[in-house]
Amino acid sequence: MHHASLTWNRLARLHAKLSLALALAITLPLAVSAQDTTGDDSTVIYPASYFVQWGPRTAQDMLDRIPGQANTGGPDGGGGNPTAGGRGLGSGSGGTEILIDGKRTAGKNNQAGGLLRRIAVDQVQEIQIIRGTSGDLDVRGSGQVINVVLFEALASQSVSWDATAAMAQDGEFIPSGSVAVNGQRGEFNYLFTLRSNPRYSHSVTHERSILADFGRNDVIVEHRINDNENNEISMNLGYDISPNSSARVNALYAVQDSPTEVSRLTNNLRTTPNTLTTEKEDNPSDRDNWEVGGDYELTLSSGSRFKLLGISNQNNQNSTRERFQLSDDGVFENNLFLNNDRAIQERIVRGSYTMDLFSEQSIEFGVEGAQTILDSKLALGLLSSTGTPSSAVSGLVPQNVSNANSRVEEIRYEPFLIHNWTISPKMSLESTLVYETSEISQTGDITRTRNFEFIKPKLDLRYDLTPMLQLRGTAERLVNQLNFADFVASNDEQDNDRNLVAGNAGLRQQTQWRYSFKTEYRLPDDVGVISAELFYADHQDVIDRVDVSTSDDNLQSANGNIGDGTEYGLDLNASIRMGMIGLPNLLVSPSFMLQDSQVTDPFTGVERRFQSQFRGMWRLTMRHDIPEWRFNWGFQNFDRIDGGLFRYDVDDIEFEIGDPRYMLFAEYVDKRGLTHRLDIGNVSNNVRCRRRTRFVGRISDNILEEIEGQCTTTGVELSFKVTGNF
Repeated sequence: MHHASLTWNRLARLHAKLSLALALAITLPLAVSAQDTTGDDSTVIYPASYFVQWGPRTAQDMLDRIPGQANTGGPDGGGGNPTAGGRGLGSGSGGTEILIDGKRTAGKNNQAGGLLRRIAVDQVQEIQIIRGTSGDLDVRGSGQVINVVLFEALASQSVSWDATAAMAQDGEFIPSGSVAVNGQRGEFNYLFTLRSNPRYSHSVTHERSILADFGRNDVIVEHRINDNENNEISMNLGYDISPNSSARVNALYAVQDSPTEVSRLTNNLRTTPNTLTTEKEDNPSDRDNWEVGGDYELTLSSGSRFKLLGISNQNNQNSTRERFQLSDDGVFENNLFLNNDRAIQERIVRGSYTMDLFSEQSIEFGVEGAQTILDSKLALGLLSSTGTPSSAVSGLVPQNVSNANSRVEEIRYEPFLIHNWTISPKMSLESTLVYETSEISQTGDITRTRNFEFIKPKLDLRYDLTPMLQLRGTAERLVNQLNFADFVASNDEQDNDRNLVAGNAGLRQQTQWRYSFKTEYRLPDDVGVISAELFYADHQDVIDRVDVSTSDDNLQSANGNIGDGTEYGLDLNASIRMGMIGLPNLLVSPSFMLQDSQVTDPFTGVERRFQSQFRGMWRLTMRHDIPEWRFNWGFQNFDRIDGGLFRYDVDDIEFEIGDPRYMLFAEYVDKRGLTHRLDIGNVSNNVRCRRRTRFVGRISDNILEEIEGQCTTTGVELSFKVTGNF
């Protein structure tokens, strides 16, 4: 009954969303008015005076008031998996890049987005929205560049701080806070940040399953509590050595203690009377990561520019899963021990030289080198009547695991050439040619070395039909970054009935030829922005689950390359001030995306969507400022178009749906300048449901074993935050 209600509500929401998307698509070509811009046709400049009416406290507050830029700064924090991010430093993401005084932050985990919340509003001279391409920019291939220009000062310093009290659905209290010192002394500028940001979550899962003959199997209730301590210190330093040269250094160190406690009750409905199994898990996880990045830039008298940039980071994580079952004697006995110890290192160096060819053309050439290393060790112990117990696996019997202890290393070099051509005041073209050569080696349980070569061209053409209406087309070849954890055996975090996911030493990079056409229209008098983008991609060596079983009695799968696929879609966005209804300080930002993809499933041979790719997404963000009250409030609604989210594995198929997610906030600035903010996350206590269909043997045999229906909730999230500057 719950599923039927979800489906009916989803159809109604989808009809409304499609109607709005159609209205946006029709409105876009009808807009013909002109907007006055400050700067050239491709750049819109917002001076500090523009934001005074709203009383912002930080650079991020200022950015949130610009149509189309809310939340662009991203989350405030560092830490991450280097192998899961972008490939190297040269190519842009195609999204929005943040620059501070025209310079990017030399970091992957310590990036500019989080810095915006640490820069006081009185330090900001203006914010530039750069929509064109130029050899003068510090980033390439980005859809849009935001440059935060700071005032020059001989001596200044500000201290910002925040304190937050949050409460989870079970009443758990989570305090957090941070302090940042930001200042300038002559040619030297600095930002030091100390942050404690613990995260707590308590999810409740109910699962029911039936057998192939529709007989009842079992009912499971699981509580999962994750109590994540997250402490971090970072710094960003800059020094203008001379009028023509400058250097910057960034560093970050973070420590996380993230234990997870699980309690699970399983009621076996196949026996009479029903039997109850009680399990608990004690899963500690310790992690620390650091990063150091720096860059040096020299501008010659001819106007040519030399730049050297380097990054080094390391992420260490040790996690253990221990499962205990309540015996008839009332004692919890250990029946599973699984430890995963990993260290990921990444080092990147990039040097480039930029020079003018003619008055409207420039060229940049250089080389980037990178080294990425994964060291992984895995230990598995099971309760067994055979074998010798060992204290190394908590007194259980050690198990032989293939590809459990390995070192994976990639050495990559990329010579590149970038040509920028301002064809006319309205048109610019950026052409890129990159040659990538790399070697991936694996040692330990498996020894293997492979070499790869790729040619990666890109064209980015932008045409300002009017000062407000820009057309953009791109065509490029991308090489996706590999996740090195896929090369080695690891813990299966998705399926309690399966302990391990196998590694695949033969994995190769997924590549794609990607084409997109985007149009962006900035409404007159800064009323808002409307954009539409069509995209299409041909993928090669798509990464998905493949069968790596060594026998029919022990089916195993791993991430592998399954062949070629296609992807396409439409992305509509708008951000509009509602002055037409007398509310110019009400900013409404809807977005709607439709997408689809095809690839041949390796298990069944049928055409299907890419793994874990949903059909579309709907987001509605609203912010209402009431300056005379020193108050603003808003909400965000996020929802996916359900019905297409499947995951195929060697012996099961998963299907996932869920409710929309809502967030509310209210913010007040008192007369002392303190900002008080209340956030209510997951207001609707949304439900995420998954159906897993298990088969006897491989799914290609089509012999049904059982069907599991599972729904999870995480509860409403409350937080109250106070922020100040002095």
